[in-house]
Amino acid sequence: MPLILITGLPTSGKSTRAAQLYDYLTERIAAESSSSSTPKFRLHLISDQSLSISRSVYDLDPAHTPAHVRSANASEKDARAALYGAVKRVLSPRDIVILDTLNYIKGWRYQLYCEAKNLQTPFGLVQIGCPVARARGVNEARIRRSEQQEQQEEEQKAGNGTTKDEPTTTSTSTTTTTTTTTAAAAAAGAAPKSGDLYPETYQQSHQNWQQKQFEEESTGPDFEDVTLSPTDSQEPYTPRSNWENLVFRYEEPNPMSRWDSPLFIITWDDTPTDTKATFDQIWDEVIVNKPQKLIRANKSTVQRDKDPGGDYLYVLEKETQDIVKRILEQQAEVGEGGTVRLSRSGTKEEGEEMLEVELPGKKVGLPQLQRYRRAFVALNRGGIGLEAVGTLAAGRLRESFVGYLNDAFEKEM
Repeated sequence: MPLILITGLPTSGKSTRAAQLYDYLTERIAAESSSSSTPKFRLHLISDQSLSISRSVYDLDPAHTPAHVRSANASEKDARAALYGAVKRVLSPRDIVILDTLNYIKGWRYQLYCEAKNLQTPFGLVQIGCPVARARGVNEARIRRSEQQEQQEEEQKAGNGTTKDEPTTTSTSTTTTTTTTTAAAAAAGAAPKSGDLYPETYQQSHQNWQQKQFEEESTGPDFEDVTLSPTDSQEPYTPRSNWENLVFRYEEPNPMSRWDSPLFIITWDDTPTDTKATFDQIWDEVIVNKPQKLIRANKSTVQRDKDPGGDYLYVLEKETQDIVKRILEQQAEVGEGGTVRLSRSGTKEEGEEMLEVELPGKKVGLPQLQRYRRAFVALNRGGIGLEAVGTLAAGRLRESFVGYLNDAFEKEM
């Protein structure tokens, strides 16, 4: 069954729409399977949250890369490998898989498209439309919520660790004056100087100044104030540069590309009625009805051993080895210089034309026959890809190998 990808800008509502699609498909599958005890389809929702993948893996800033990580984008590659493995394990003709992750790289979408094509199962892409300013506002709201939670935890820890009998420390007038001066400079919009405080205090003041500058820039038209839902539990993309880089690197789907089609678009402002209409379209065009174009796996990805007849090299090796085996079995009966009769097709059928091998006047051993066989195989490797040609069928190969052996034995007489 189909593989459905959810794509869109970060914090654009992908997880919400993926959960809605999951609930919708669950109801439709239950309705379709009401007459039978076994469900017709199996449904899977795979996401970063289900695999415990943190959003920090998408941060490519080398300054934030841990010392044990081999490169800045190594964690993101590992995350994609985990997602790909999870999809590959469950994707089958009976399973519907919804992949809720960024899916912002077209090469990644093409890789998943090829995996679905290899299983000859449909593929669909759902894009969540959302303005950049609104998506940025969602991330900012989550950052504020996360900071408030951390502040509350710190205050709680400080309250639990302080007793009434503990003496309070007072700072000297010099330190107080310096701190006030630095705070006033930061409030005025100027960066604090490194000589005002000790290095630790300076670093903290500099971060506060950068935060203030960002907040002043975020009040422009590219920032939209968003109120989070009480049920929202998603973590933000931190630092903010991580979110900005993901937006910059996002590759819009192109419905003209086969790995981005069919493309279904759901916007942030779509009503429940509009969303259900899109879900109905996905059910009708991707899941229930077969695509107009028959899905065939690429020839380069088809396993040849699924064909009981095998490919050309397999048949060539098999038939020549069978002839060598028959010659060794009959040589003891016919003697040196005798004639070995072999079936042309390899099966002993009545009235079938027989092939004859004229043995030399001395005993022929296995090493000699294997040497001739390997030479014959090397000469006839050029027939790869011409399995359908009648002259390269099994009977023709056996006849050619027998003729090759007769010519070789004749030179030894």
